[in-house]
Amino acid sequence: MEEEQRRTTALEVLRIPEYRNFIIARFFYIMALRMVTTIVGWRIYEITRDPFAIGLTGLSEFIPALLLALYAGHVIDKSDKRKMLLITTSCYLVCVGGLLTLSTGQVVHSIGVHWLQWLIYTIIFITGVIRAFAGPTFSAIVAQIVPRAQLPNAVTVSSSAFLTASVLGHATAGFLIAKTGYLQSFSVVGIYVCIALYFISTIAPKPIMVTNSERKTLHSMLDGLRFVFRTREVLGAMTLDLFAVLFGGAVAMIPAFARDILKVDAIGFGWLNAASDIGSMTTIAGLALWPLRRRQGLLLMYVVAGFGACIIIFGLSHWYLLSFLALLCSGLLDGVSVVVRGTILQLKTPDTMRGRVSAVNSIFINSSNELGSFESGTMARLFGVVPSVVLGGCITIAVVVTTWFAAPSLRKMEY
Repeated sequence: MEEEQRRTTALEVLRIPEYRNFIIARFFYIMALRMVTTIVGWRIYEITRDPFAIGLTGLSEFIPALLLALYAGHVIDKSDKRKMLLITTSCYLVCVGGLLTLSTGQVVHSIGVHWLQWLIYTIIFITGVIRAFAGPTFSAIVAQIVPRAQLPNAVTVSSSAFLTASVLGHATAGFLIAKTGYLQSFSVVGIYVCIALYFISTIAPKPIMVTNSERKTLHSMLDGLRFVFRTREVLGAMTLDLFAVLFGGAVAMIPAFARDILKVDAIGFGWLNAASDIGSMTTIAGLALWPLRRRQGLLLMYVVAGFGACIIIFGLSHWYLLSFLALLCSGLLDGVSVVVRGTILQLKTPDTMRGRVSAVNSIFINSSNELGSFESGTMARLFGVVPSVVLGGCITIAVVVTTWFAAPSLRKMEY
């Protein structure tokens, strides 16, 4: 009876109409983001055949996301979060329009390959600015849509929708590139962003949680950092995931593996790019029915170490099926990390600081994806694609071992 009640409760949050609309909006927005990542990564590598060029794409998005994160958190806490999502999503639609324009044959022939590459980097830089505000806002608005008692369920369902959108975004992009072309692919992305905009507009305006204008901007920006460093559970979970993603992220090098090592086409590349998200989605869907009950901190360390091992296997594999399974298993393990970290963040953060703490989280977690892409590209240039990925997996395991002894409170953590 208790288990059945847990299953019902895990999906109870979907009965809230605004939360359903939020999930739909986030689903299509993330699909658009993942499609852009896949399409741009494939196109840049097609133009340059240089893994370092893929790394520059990640760096282009990382720099503005990092530099603006703390300020973005300050602005988000002083703003109507629904309005912020409308603004940022509209701006992202403009960027997709720019990428669409760069896909037309006439423009490509008139500007040349060199300028095409750097204009793509420029647009990705602008999307990094947008993500600095949009990502934390999507996280912070959840607590204004659902009751506090439903936050763990909301995190699980939201993470599941996020990863489902990631899977479909990567796979759809690979299919569209192979069967249609860049112009049609970016057109579909634009449609998805428009759908996200519509469902965001159905959410009611939200009250501004921080109204004290006397607090200096710099002090307000730093409050999020102070809170994270004071809250050991939050800091430990963020730090562990930061280094795992930074050094163990093989996703950036998938175009090189797909083309030069595994010898697959754009469709094979799309599925390979989606493999880890498929695994994470599967895990989170299971956790929606069978929530983690205890010893979440210890489990977090185990799954991150397993994630590193999967990345090593992927780096050494020359067989497509093994490579796909390695990334799939890495996603299965990462799904546990996503739920544990997201639940801690929502439960531990005061309502008045959700924007700033989410912004700090974006520095630790979201931006580490882009910095990890640059790190992977640089290491691939220096040591080769395969050694760089294998070394990253080894470093991830070493980080877990270090955290095990340096942060004993994390492995004892429960919620």
